[in-house]
Amino acid sequence: MILRVLSIASEAVPLIKTGGLADVAGALPDAVAPHGVAMTTMLPGYPAVLKALGRTKPLHQWESLLGEPARLLQGKLGTHPLLVLDCPALFQRDGGPYADMAGRDWSDNWRRFAAFGRAAADVAGGAVKGLTFDLAHAHDWQAAMALAYIRFAPAGTPVPTVMTIHNMAFQGYYGSDIFALLELPSWAWTYDGVEYHGGVGFLKAGLESASAITTVSPTYAREIRQPAFGMGLEGLIDSRGDRVTGIVNGIDPAVWNPETDKHLLQRYSWRSIARRSANKRALEREFHLDQSDGPLFVCISRLTWQKGIDVLLEVIDHMVGLGGRLALLGAGDPAMEAGLHAAAARHPGKVALRIGYDEALSHRLQGGGDVILVPSRFEPCGLTQLYGLAYGCVPLVAHTGGLADTVVDANLAAIHAGAATGIQFSGVTYPSFADAITRTINLYHQRDTWTQMQRTGMKTDFSWKRSGQAYAALYRQLAGAE
Repeated sequence: MILRVLSIASEAVPLIKTGGLADVAGALPDAVAPHGVAMTTMLPGYPAVLKALGRTKPLHQWESLLGEPARLLQGKLGTHPLLVLDCPALFQRDGGPYADMAGRDWSDNWRRFAAFGRAAADVAGGAVKGLTFDLAHAHDWQAAMALAYIRFAPAGTPVPTVMTIHNMAFQGYYGSDIFALLELPSWAWTYDGVEYHGGVGFLKAGLESASAITTVSPTYAREIRQPAFGMGLEGLIDSRGDRVTGIVNGIDPAVWNPETDKHLLQRYSWRSIARRSANKRALEREFHLDQSDGPLFVCISRLTWQKGIDVLLEVIDHMVGLGGRLALLGAGDPAMEAGLHAAAARHPGKVALRIGYDEALSHRLQGGGDVILVPSRFEPCGLTQLYGLAYGCVPLVAHTGGLADTVVDANLAAIHAGAATGIQFSGVTYPSFADAITRTINLYHQRDTWTQMQRTGMKTDFSWKRSGQAYAALYRQLAGAE
């Protein structure tokens, strides 16, 4: 039988993206389709989404959705059904999905995503004529209230639910004063409901309400049971026992494939890996770096504490002293941006950066860099290292979350077995990171070993094939359709 799943997300490629959540939400419909799952994605009606949607007739209307009129529109996400919540008062505004033009969070984010959740719960329960679903799948805190509404104030028939945590650090916590405005029954205000430390926790409410919880890697699923990673919700996660599982994200080989990538000067495969050198030379010119036979380290990242950029700043001098160079693309903490500019001034021709986000440039960095740096303190899954593996840009990563699950460290046993694909280090500190830099540069100069690592990584299958099968199996188990 065909299983009908409603995927509820605040962003999805190619329509709207701020991070990896969008990549996952955009890829899931194709990933689960071969396994008998028909997925419909539901998004908020941001200006960019409505523009892409074009003219369409509403499927349903709400006279008052948490106090605002709204409509449900339909379209396509690729070849799959798309539903869009058109609520101008909440979503049609300049700025990003979550923040204004100055980067400040919208003060009414609680209302925006509670209304989105209420609407999604209505859709999942069959309140919209002609739409029925067997299961609802919510992504991160922005969609989590949908599961609370399905549990505490269902519109129609409640369905099984899945809550996916893409990053536990973002939880959607608001004061108790908003509870009366959520249109939930009074009994939802409990420690195993929406109440959290005297306020309303959106992610917490979704986790309590979900039939099953997933994270985006098995290691992260274990880590969030610990205080260091659970961000205050470790007790809840631990109490859910085997209802919490990890499924590694995949990447889209139609988008991230060095054999077909239109952004690269020279396309290549694992069989023709020597062609990468042309991309490296082009990258050196683009970043005004000295041409060298030494390793070119690249980094594509938000510039934050979570991503370990503060420690990267500390090891740059060590890296350059050993013959390495660095090309970085990212934006974030102003102090970290300033530190990187200072490093570039200190090491002209050795260190260069571009502040901002540039999709095409990120492809060129993966296709021409020798090493992709991902020194995150915690990383639920990570996609950057997967792109690096696919492109022969060897990942140097911290041993955490999905980084630990997807990169095979180049220890002696792994090298001799031909299984090594990158370098891991434990503890995001100067000594451990600097030691990993030294080890990486030594390996780089062992050309046969390095080429073998590149080829092994490039031949590894990190498409959505296995992940899609795992999600489909979970859906069928919850829906009783096994």
